Amino acid sequence: MRRELQGLAAAALLAAVPQLVEAQDRWDSPRAFLDIAGIGAEPVGEFANNIEDGWGIAIGGRFPIDLAGVVSMRVDMGFINYGHERLYGCSFTCRVGFDVNTNNNILFAGVGPELAAPMGPVRPYVGLVGGVGYFVTTSSMSGSDDWHHFANSTNYDDVVMQRRGRGGLQLRLAGGRTPVYLDVGGEYHANGIAEYLGEGDIEDHPDGSITIFPRRTEANLWTFRLGVSIGLRGEDDKPRRRGRRGR
Repeated sequence: MRRELQGLAAAALLAAVPQLVEAQDRWDSPRAFLDIAGIGAEPVGEFANNIEDGWGIAIGGRFPIDLAGVVSMRVDMGFINYGHERLYGCSFTCRVGFDVNTNNNILFAGVGPELAAPMGPVRPYVGLVGGVGYFVTTSSMSGSDDWHHFANSTNYDDVVMQRRGRGGLQLRLAGGRTPVYLDVGGEYHANGIAEYLGEGDIEDHPDGSITIFPRRTEANLWTFRLGVSIGLRGEDDKPRRRGRRGR
């Protein structure tokens, strides 16, 4: 993966040189971008033997460093759900029932550089991200006919350091001072070894006690996203050009 990313980064820099030269006399692009996307998760290797595909959302910010937006810094965070169980129960009378919902989730956050090759309305990019991944299984209780949770517990959790390699393509949907891009891409999450629970890894006993069977394997996965990237400007951030010196 490292060699592929290096090759893509070199290609992005070469393709973006004309854009960088053209932009030297102005800064008329947003100073930051807000990214929001829905994501699908596909486990690989040992992880794929223990869990099913997942879904989630991701939100991030991109901050261009140079005038053309070839080099940027990105911060992001996201949420993936890869398992859900629902149990029905009642206490001293079953006239009022309750649901126990158990969710297996991954939370992640990180920061890293991004290289792009802006070409008019099209912006291919690659990037690397370093951060953390939080594997957590929680259970919550609610009334069987409402969404209000009145009890929550963490059954099991683990924190890992992760590396992510990302790439994608942005297509401009709207221009002007607040551009909007359609963002399509993928990301490889190298989580390494993690401890986690899957569906069925919590066993309930008649006396109300439980037994937990955690798994310890590699927990790498792919995520695929579809979202938007929105340019942001400050109130005093107006287009400006450098004047020419008189002779």
